[in-house]
Amino acid sequence: MSHELVEAMAGMKEQEALDLAKKMLDGGEDPLKVLDLCREAVEVVGKRFEEGKYFLPELMMAGEMLKQISDMAKPLIQTEQKVERSGKVLIGTVEGDIHDIGKDIVVFLLDVNGFEVHDLGVDVPRQKFVDAIKEVQPQVVGMSGLLTLAYDAMKNTVEAIEESGLRDKVKIMIGGGGMSEEVRAYAGADAYGGDAMAAVNLSKEWTGASS
Repeated sequence: MSHELVEAMAGMKEQEALDLAKKMLDGGEDPLKVLDLCREAVEVVGKRFEEGKYFLPELMMAGEMLKQISDMAKPLIQTEQKVERSGKVLIGTVEGDIHDIGKDIVVFLLDVNGFEVHDLGVDVPRQKFVDAIKEVQPQVVGMSGLLTLAYDAMKNTVEAIEESGLRDKVKIMIGGGGMSEEVRAYAGADAYGGDAMAAVNLSKEWTGASS
């Protein structure tokens, strides 16, 4: 059924995807696994978009499917008792990229794990990151992206943070489909997170929050 969900979402079969996700969740499947399958499907959609096989309407439909499935899955994720906020994380999808699926999962999990999260949204210009760092004073900055055009946007954003004299005040992590350790090095970030929990673990490590 996992493969079927990815295929349905990537194939723009909205009702089929929603029905499959509901069936999986009602059957006791781990909601985080369901959300991860959605992320996998959206990576396929993003790749088809870059290849010119899909266009903006398909990207938007994929995002809408993910939103509806997220609304089903999130209430089922076990949350621990409320804890004091253990650190601040600023996060956003970099300029030129409108993908928010992976970012939204990271934001949700960071919140559940006791972080104060400031979400800048998508297509975030580098100056907006700089201004927000000055205002929020986070310990951690997360940059998300799916398309290859995000590589330069991440590099430019890190450079802007450095030029503003703020680089030594924050730890920067990147993530998203198509991101890698090589992209991290190119962009000048501190770490690459392969999935949402990696972002949580990095944030805990950098802020000294208990595991």
